[in-house]
Amino acid sequence: MRKVVSIVVTYNRKEQLRRNLMKLLSQTVKCDVIIVDNASVDGTGDMIAAEFSQTVQYYNTGKNLGGAGGFAFGLQKAMEAGYPYAWLMDDDVIPEPDSLAMLLWADRVLGGNWGMLSSVAKWSDGSICKANRQKKSLFRFVRDRELSTQKLIRVQMVSMVSMLVKTDVVREIGLPKAEYFIWTDDYDFSGRVAEKYPVYIVTPSVVVHEMKENRKADIAMASGERLGRYQYLYRNDVNCYRQFGLYGWIYIVSKNLYTTGKVLIHSKSETRNKVAVIWKGFMEGLFFQPEIKRCIEQK
Repeated sequence: MRKVVSIVVTYNRKEQLRRNLMKLLSQTVKCDVIIVDNASVDGTGDMIAAEFSQTVQYYNTGKNLGGAGGFAFGLQKAMEAGYPYAWLMDDDVIPEPDSLAMLLWADRVLGGNWGMLSSVAKWSDGSICKANRQKKSLFRFVRDRELSTQKLIRVQMVSMVSMLVKTDVVREIGLPKAEYFIWTDDYDFSGRVAEKYPVYIVTPSVVVHEMKENRKADIAMASGERLGRYQYLYRNDVNCYRQFGLYGWIYIVSKNLYTTGKVLIHSKSETRNKVAVIWKGFMEGLFFQPEIKRCIEQK
């Protein structure tokens, strides 16, 4: 057993997962790999069995737990096995050969004084991936200039696109909130870590996030069946940011008012429905109190 295990959550993206695994297994610093499959129906399990059965640990959850539930599931397995470090990422993340080596370089430089480390996520064209830009505070994202001039940047919130976390820290602060399903689970999880331990961006550690478009979740541009999923975002935001007290509430309300205005001005379809999704999510969030679950150690 190696000291780092990578946890990859996947759902019906076997080709991207294959590319991810090929890069994970060729890291300059080797890690073990746990695949959490949220009940894919595209042949993901068969692909793993045929090509990677001897090199990864594969778990099919039996149902779609979302990203939040998948990472909670994977971290539970990692802690049961006794791994000291877990490296989290989605199935469409392509790490550079030294992505993990650079995170462990930061561990040495910091003398182990950290709770979570985050890579720089770029898009396919080499620009910073907008969906994964880390936050220094509630109202401030890390700027490009900082990413290009500093090797270590202390931050408050990071995404689960190449996140290294100490499992002892997870035992203390709890697993990601599985009930979030999708969206904001990474900010909530990393924010809880940052309350007690330093969280850093390690800029020499780079991954590519193979999103179709380089943009953040944007309900104004959404359509069709994906529209309803945005209710998770606005519900989860309330639960995540209310922990910051008055400033958190100012952030939540300001963001929702801004997004509502953007929908009214720029949305080309389903405008009323989109506005309803925003504020239904907000109202649901007022009463949404998911439990922070701890790792259950196996006897």
